[in-house]
Amino acid sequence: MAIHVALHHETLYRYDRRISLGPQTIRLRPAPHCRTSILSYSLKVLPKNQFINWQQDPQSNYLARLVFPEPTAELSVEVDLVAEMAVYNPFDFFLEPHAEQYPFCYDSSAARELRPFLETEPAGPRLSAFLARVPRGTKRTMDFLVGLNQLVQNQIGYVIRMEPGVQTCEETLALGTGSCRDSAWLLVQIMRHLGLAARFVSG
Repeated sequence: MAIHVALHHETLYRYDRRISLGPQTIRLRPAPHCRTSILSYSLKVLPKNQFINWQQDPQSNYLARLVFPEPTAELSVEVDLVAEMAVYNPFDFFLEPHAEQYPFCYDSSAARELRPFLETEPAGPRLSAFLARVPRGTKRTMDFLVGLNQLVQNQIGYVIRMEPGVQTCEETLALGTGSCRDSAWLLVQIMRHLGLAARFVSG
């Protein structure tokens, strides 16, 4: 049985004098590929005298670009949405026959389209050591991915981290802890170094 959850987000900046704002980009709207059903969404920005254009980045995430023609003493951004929280099977998908066993190779067309999601950062000593521990024998792809997730989960403890940005793989492995975005970036880089296309998604 699904439940409906209402979310409210507010960001408010107040300035000690009226200032001119440059163009602002707001990334506070669920992506169209989000599996959670979004029943309603609204974005309210003050000051009201503004120009807004909705854009999408290369990963299809929504971006609201705002231009403010007049000086203002505050900037307020409010988002309200209602999401339908329903149980779904995360394994409700299929693999092409050639990808059912790991390792596998992408055909030339898929490899070309997936190139941005196969780009790797240079592996430091800790990431190299981690990669050396990953079994490389033939295995069902789903079992391989589940095992890879377990390796990361067993080595990296979860922490709530308020600092901006994402830790490097070396930082996360050295600390043995990371926020969800840090663990996600580590897993993405591990998968890419193993020849699997992976997209970084956090939050």
